[in-house]
Amino acid sequence: MTSFLPAHSPFEESGPAFADLRAAAAKAAAGQRLERQDAEALYYKASLPTLASLAHQARLRLHPEPVVTYVGDRNINYSNICVCGCRFCAFFRPPESPEGYVISREEMTQKVEETLRLGGTQILLQGGHHPDLPLEWYEELLRWLRATWPTLHIHAFSPPEIFFWSQKFGLSVPTVLRRLKAAGLHSLPGGGAEVLHTAVRARVSPNKCTAEQWLDVMEAAHHEGLRTTATMMFGHEEEPGQRLDHLFAVRDLQDRTHGFTAFIPWTFQPAHTRIAVDPLPAPAYLRLLAVSRLVLDNVPNIQSSWVTMGPQVAQLALFYGANDFGSLMIEENVVAAAGVSYRMSRKDIHKVIRAAGFTPVQRTMDYTPVDPQPEA
Repeated sequence: MTSFLPAHSPFEESGPAFADLRAAAAKAAAGQRLERQDAEALYYKASLPTLASLAHQARLRLHPEPVVTYVGDRNINYSNICVCGCRFCAFFRPPESPEGYVISREEMTQKVEETLRLGGTQILLQGGHHPDLPLEWYEELLRWLRATWPTLHIHAFSPPEIFFWSQKFGLSVPTVLRRLKAAGLHSLPGGGAEVLHTAVRARVSPNKCTAEQWLDVMEAAHHEGLRTTATMMFGHEEEPGQRLDHLFAVRDLQDRTHGFTAFIPWTFQPAHTRIAVDPLPAPAYLRLLAVSRLVLDNVPNIQSSWVTMGPQVAQLALFYGANDFGSLMIEENVVAAAGVSYRMSRKDIHKVIRAAGFTPVQRTMDYTPVDPQPEA
């Protein structure tokens, strides 16, 4: 696997071997839509300074105001029991494990109440593919959350979970989505995308839905009026070209539905997993982030990932196309299980954003600003 692409000096980009790069860079600078060959030239050949300049220009065309947004939320993993056994996951436990759990209402109450006290506006609910919980369990959980905290935004589940329930309970994907929405689901996270290439997924997550099925769930969610995010976890067993496949698959779906609010790429964290690779360095992350901003001309927001990359690289990402700092992330367990444990308070997030020359603005999932909160 070629996991990291060498950057060239901007001075080298004037040679005859870089004619395709110069053409692609000219299109990107003019705000024109990039085709596959343009994306390949930029991703494989452009220097990091060139990519930063082009991506930041694209970001400023979409968001000219000197603002960087973030959401106040908490990741709550309602269960760690999963039958998928994905090779990249250090968080799950098989059904027979004594370390498996399903969250209690009492613990959920404590987590939600703390989130609201800290100025959060939403929770992100995700779990494994639990073999024994009926769909009614999820519906009852959503109805209880909605009734108990009516202002709380419930950003929950993922395409693989939705597809799993569809297969398990003999229901169509739209039916599952309609039932969950009626029970209180507000929006769907883009989890479980990894790299949207079915051959890659067959190696790293063979018991999870295919790339095509992930996209089908998202398309159905958009048709049901659910806004969603799109993600990419890269740097495991994919080739660089397959990362571009992922970007163009997201762009093609967004052309049809306009349902994605943001794209969120991050690098695979291999500790305690069953995939033995070295973590990608920061330049590889920034390169992909910049290209994603240039390719995804129809996705309004690109998030940086301080959770996996740390605050300094996430700050630098604000000049590689990102306009959003992700989440306050009051709680996060899945990445932490892979040995990465960055933590940032609201005060820390504001400090990093301001140091980059931007104004921090807390937002909701659909990017509506919310009242400023104390920098606790």
